Amino acid sequence: QVSLVESGGGSVQAGGSLRLSCAASGRTFSMYAMGWYRQAPGKEREFVAAINRNGINTYYTDSVKGRFTISRDNAQNTVYLQMNSLQPEDTAVYYCATGGRPGISASAYDYWGQGTQVTVSS
Repeated sequence: QVSLVESGGGSVQAGGSLRLSCAASGRTFSMYAMGWYRQAPGKEREFVAAINRNGINTYYTDSVKGRFTISRDNAQNTVYLQMNSLQPEDTAVYYCATGGRPGISASAYDYWGQGTQVTVSS
């Protein structure tokens, strides 16, 4: 049974930082790509960032480039999302996902976490 558990969400003021973590279990973590998605109220879930199995290749949506950094620790079975210079439009529930390839499309991932809330106030 694959499990993904996100943590690290919270409330911050604009310009602040948060680091999200996603702990994975149930299959060999290092064999799979990881991704972060977010869903704001009334909006569809959108791609944020992805990382390949060995952590060398990373991908970001344009709106977070230069502010967010995805990384992974295969020894700890954990993927991270460092979020700096947060803005109110970053407010959303953030989900991690795991799949065979680091795709932008949600169809690239076969397991998802329950999400963690990030709220950014102006």
